Amino acid sequence: MTPTDIILHQKSKVLEVAFDDDTRYKLPAEFLRVFSPSAEVRGHGKGQETLQVGKRDVGITSIEPVGQYALKINFDDGHDTGLYSWEYLHEMGQYQAGMWHDYLGKLEAAGKSRDSKQ
Repeated sequence: MTPTDIILHQKSKVLEVAFDDDTRYKLPAEFLRVFSPSAEVRGHGKGQETLQVGKRDVGITSIEPVGQYALKINFDDGHDTGLYSWEYLHEMGQYQAGMWHDYLGKLEAAGKSRDSKQ
């Protein structure tokens, strides 16, 4: 899986990625941030994930290519340690609806919010 087009829409806070299999995904900044592949978010093993809260208004300040395999996404909340491989970005696009549904369920179960005021 290789991207053929990567567009950062600053105003709508969406990263649009097209792949060589003719798929195109629009990934909101909040979605990318809460599913960051960083150790800070994912932990170092199953069950060590940290639920990300208050990220509704997060934006992307910049994206940087990492070799020929990934993007480094810099968020305006200071988070910048996740490397989003082409494969992971493609998976995020494919499974976005289910991942988002699960995330909202976890937020609700924890009594937390997408808003930063909580």
